[in-house]
Amino acid sequence: MQFSEIVEKLNLANSHSLKASSAADREITGPAPVDEAESGTISYIEGAKFAAHTATTNASALILPLDESLQAQCSDRNIAWISAADPRLLFAQTIALFYQPFRPASEIHPSATVHPSAEIGENVSIGPHTVIQAKVKIGNNVCIHPNVVIYPDAVIGENTVLHANCVIHERTRIGANCVIHSGAAIGSEGFGFVPTATGWVKMEQSGCTVLEEGVEVGCNSTIDRPAVGETRIGQNTKIDNLVHVGHGCQIGKNCAFAAHVGLAGGVQIGNNVILAGQVGIANQAKIGDGAIATAKAGIHSDVPAGAIVTGVPAIPHKLFLKAAAVYNRLPEMYQSLRQIQRRIDR
Repeated sequence: MQFSEIVEKLNLANSHSLKASSAADREITGPAPVDEAESGTISYIEGAKFAAHTATTNASALILPLDESLQAQCSDRNIAWISAADPRLLFAQTIALFYQPFRPASEIHPSATVHPSAEIGENVSIGPHTVIQAKVKIGNNVCIHPNVVIYPDAVIGENTVLHANCVIHERTRIGANCVIHSGAAIGSEGFGFVPTATGWVKMEQSGCTVLEEGVEVGCNSTIDRPAVGETRIGQNTKIDNLVHVGHGCQIGKNCAFAAHVGLAGGVQIGNNVILAGQVGIANQAKIGDGAIATAKAGIHSDVPAGAIVTGVPAIPHKLFLKAAAVYNRLPEMYQSLRQIQRRIDR
């Protein structure tokens, strides 16, 4: 693909090297990391931390921040460039010009088992050994890869992709344009047991799980249904691999959870919340809009909107940094205290 075609498909009227010289139009074979790029590839520079790569990369084209000095440097090195307020976003759109995920043909494989009462939309792909049970509703353009199991009364919205070996449990509602990756279990039973003098009594989980439009769930993640009511994941929320969302959780829109996050039952999370890797949140805790929990944070109580918390138990991030600075000085402080105590004892 010519560099000029990329500029045209990205609908970029200004801020590219073709405005100055048509000689910058060259063949681009695909995207690459900036430090591994070879001739013929396109990459990007994000912020001052990576600006030095402009002088060393072998890429034939770069997506730059709005920085005239970097533009001039690329022109001097005969590197075609595009300049954008958000280079990473534009690079993501560029990747999509060269790569689209695999999608099998729109057909029902002969080895699939589809209950006669299931409603299947148009242009649907159902892979080998998939099982679709009674009263399931599947929208148009859904792609179901091999070995998926969909329990009764589930609803799958249009354009959704279910990857191999995921399981969609009974009465689950999955919206349009969702992606469920391999091994994920959506709507599985919540951990509900009542303690008695003779042992645990199971509380049946009669509720359901709802994923709104544009939700993505990573490999081997689990989202449980509650005893009553619903577990809900808000629109456009992205969940990484190996994440557990407990029964009855209410997750807002546009959240992002990294791998190994664990939410106990009844957690309420607002919109635009970010949970870094291995964050754990205790029962019934409430996390406000726009809050961020850094890696391994253990949250035992409510977190206000916009807060950044760190540590176990989680505390405000700035306070944690102060405490960490003191922690590093504890041996020195301890020795000083011992010396003072010795003087007192004399």
